[in-house]
Amino acid sequence: MIRSYKELKYYLDKDRIALKVNRNKPKFFSDEIWRYQILLRKCEYYFNIKKNILEKLIYRYYRFNFHRKEIQLGFSIPLNCFGAGLRIVHRGTIVINGNTKIGENCTIHIGVNIGSKPNMLKSPIFGDNLYIGPGAKIYGDIIIGHNVFIGANAVVNKNFEEGNCTIVGIPAVSKIKK
Repeated sequence: MIRSYKELKYYLDKDRIALKVNRNKPKFFSDEIWRYQILLRKCEYYFNIKKNILEKLIYRYYRFNFHRKEIQLGFSIPLNCFGAGLRIVHRGTIVINGNTKIGENCTIHIGVNIGSKPNMLKSPIFGDNLYIGPGAKIYGDIIIGHNVFIGANAVVNKNFEEGNCTIVGIPAVSKIKK
C-alpha cells in the first residue's frame, strides 16, 4: 500500500521499468496502459493518506479519470492489490477481486480472472515475481509462492506455496523449475 509520496514515486518508477519504458512521461496518443497504471497508483496514494478537503477533491478527480480509463481498456482492477513493478501487457479483459494481494514484479496478460469461490470472501494471495499468462483463471482461498509462472488458460484452485514453479493445465498442476 502506498502511504507516502516517496512510496508513490517508488511504485511509479518500478512500474515504468517493468513496462520497459525509457521516457519519463507517457506519449499523448499512446501509452494507454502506462497512463492507466499512473492513475491506479495516484488513486491508491490519495485513497490511503489522511485527506484534507483539497486532497479529497484531487482523489475524486483521479478516481473519475481512472474509472474512464478502466472502461476504455477493459480492466477491473481495484486499488491496493498489486505491489510495485506491475506490468499489464495488453489491453483487454482483466478482472481481479478486491481482496486479492499480489506481490512485486507481476506481469499479467489479457483474459485473466482472479477471484473468490461463490459465497467466500477470501481471494488468492501471491508472492513476488509472478507471471500470469493469457486466459488464466485463479480463484479461491489459495496461496501462490514466489517466482511462479502461470501458463495460458490455466485454472488454478489449489495452493502452490513452494513457489519456483510453472503452473499449467485444467486443473492446474505444478512443473518444478530447474
